[in-house]
Amino acid sequence: GRRAVPKPDRLDRLLKSGFGTYPGRKRGTVHPQTVSFPCPACQRDVDLGERGLGSLFRNLTLERVVERYRQTINISAAIMCQFCKPPQLEATKGCTECKSSFCNECFKLYHPWGTQKAQHEPTPPTLTFRPKGLMCPEHKEEVTHYCKTCQRLVCQLCRVRRTHTSHKITPVLSAYQALREKLTKSLAYILSSQDTVQTQIAELEETVKHTEV
Repeated sequence: GRRAVPKPDRLDRLLKSGFGTYPGRKRGTVHPQTVSFPCPACQRDVDLGERGLGSLFRNLTLERVVERYRQTINISAAIMCQFCKPPQLEATKGCTECKSSFCNECFKLYHPWGTQKAQHEPTPPTLTFRPKGLMCPEHKEEVTHYCKTCQRLVCQLCRVRRTHTSHKITPVLSAYQALREKLTKSLAYILSSQDTVQTQIAELEETVKHTEV
């Protein structure tokens, strides 16, 4: 019958060209052993020689095709709720802050109304979570404000601590805009003063020449 096309995980091992890390199918017991692999197009065994995959060049185009195929498989695979008791339900929501995927009921259970977690914004379910922005290294929460006194970014939990009592705290966006405006003015001043500075340098050089004479 027709031989099946190699599965993505098998192709992945092949594309890494591990110099013999993937043995393939070995013909008989002849020494030295040679490695063969079925061609997906013609269904014939291709003799790779003693070095096996190590003698082949990387096919970058094929690697990209396999990567797109792998991503398609991952997208189409169902993501299950990480908190359901067996049998698990399919996840309908994700949470970047919790780094977990939930079904509807579990999302409500772990994000009770009136708590800090209730402010977490739901996202599509996924198995790989990336932070939406800069995270507080102490509380693992997204930073939202800037403490002018400490000159550091802080999260909501940092704000309520005694460490920042009576400190000047402003939203990150406001601090960013103020800093950007300050830098813009400083740069404009430097550029406007460039001609004056160059003139003064030229005058000093001329004075030095006359002094040396």
